[in-house]
Amino acid sequence: LVPAGPFEMGTDDRSAAYDNERGRHVVDLPTYRIDAAPVTNGAYLRFMEDGGYERPELWSESGRAWLAETSSHAPMHWKWVEDRWMACTFGRFHAIDHRRAVIHVSWFEADAYARWAGKRLPTEAEWEKAAAWDPERGRARRFPWGDADPIRERANLDQRLLEPTPVGSYPRGLSFYGCHQMIGDVWEWTASDFLPYPGFEAFPYREYSEV
Repeated sequence: LVPAGPFEMGTDDRSAAYDNERGRHVVDLPTYRIDAAPVTNGAYLRFMEDGGYERPELWSESGRAWLAETSSHAPMHWKWVEDRWMACTFGRFHAIDHRRAVIHVSWFEADAYARWAGKRLPTEAEWEKAAAWDPERGRARRFPWGDADPIRERANLDQRLLEPTPVGSYPRGLSFYGCHQMIGDVWEWTASDFLPYPGFEAFPYREYSEV
């Protein structure tokens, strides 16, 4: 549970931030709930086994069009081999680890899974607050756990393992609100469109933030 209230997202640091991370601004959110950890392969497999890809009510209109175009029935790089699902990593197939966060799913798949689970994708602001805001200090932390530099006991970073770790592997890396693995391991979808923050100024490089 993340209590209602304002928080600051974005940054004014011009030396160590991309243009789409600037500038700092206040967002006021109502109380909301967010899952404490990424969705696992095991949870996503239950969605599949419950007919998730065959149930149109779980998919948005755009999602149904995407399904019709792609004929998808599992995450990218998953393959049914004999009697179980396998995943391909660097050209080699291996058994699905049910404890690890699911990867290689499209936005439409993530949205359908959330509907199946009776939830929704968080907005960008909701995700940011859960990941970094410290209400006791009234500011965002540099990392989910605080301002101390990352160490291997806090997050899976710098291509150390080249694959996600089991969910819950880093209890020393929790955010203030108790969320796991909000940095490292995987990228996560939100419900928000990719739009500029207030006062946005593009970096002067073609085909980066401008075309």
